[in-house]
Formats: sequence, structure tokens, C-alpha cells
Amino acid sequence: MKYLIQAFYILLFFALGEVVSELIGHFIPGSVVGMMLLFLALRLKLVKPEKVDRVSTLLTANMGLFFVPAGVGLMTQFGLIKEFWPAIIASMVLSTAIVLTVVGWSQDRIEKHQEKKKKRKEEQHD
Repeated sequence: MKYLIQAFYILLFFALGEVVSELIGHFIPGSVVGMMLLFLALRLKLVKPEKVDRVSTLLTANMGLFFVPAGVGLMTQFGLIKEFWPAIIASMVLSTAIVLTVVGWSQDRIEKHQEKKKKRKEEQHD
């Protein structure tokens, strides 16, 4: 029963994300909006992590299965991939570089912020 309730929470945020995505003209996919809404709800403590932890762990552990249909779909479009492979490779390399740069920059800022917070806390205790 616990898995069913946890799956309900995840599917509820997925559905909310789909509604928001529809309202903004599908500019951002509903699944992504739903994930952001769930993150905000967890961060703002509107939803306790215990309400989604088991199902989210199960889904994350089996994530590879969700890529099988996409892989099969790619193989059915092999001719198209063969025609546009330079553009595909260039976009893959560029997007990977951008993601690595943004993640590295974000991590650096977070670490600096945490260090400042820790120093302030230590100074208050002295």
C-alpha cells in the first residue's frame, strides 16, 4: 500500500506538470515541470521525503529500462541519423560542454556559499 501512495504522489506531480506545460504552450515538457514542482514541494517541506522515497529509489534504480524504447526508436531512424550525423555529433559535444561548465560553476558557487555560512556560524560560537 505504501508503494501505491508514493506512486500517487509522483504521478500527481507529473499530472500537475503536464497541466502547467499545456498552459505555457509546451515550452517545457510536462515531465520536467512536474519534476521541478516535486523538487520545490520537497524543498519547501510541503511533501515529506518519506512520501516518495521508496518509489523514487525503485524508479532510479531501474532507469536503464526507460531508455530501451528511445534506443529502439533511434535504430528505426538510422537513415536519418546517417544523413545528419555531423550536426548530431556537434550538438552532443556542445551540449555536454555547456552542461559540464554550468554544473561545475554551480557546484563551485554552492561550495563557496556553504563555506561562508560555516565560517559565520563558527564566528558566532567564538
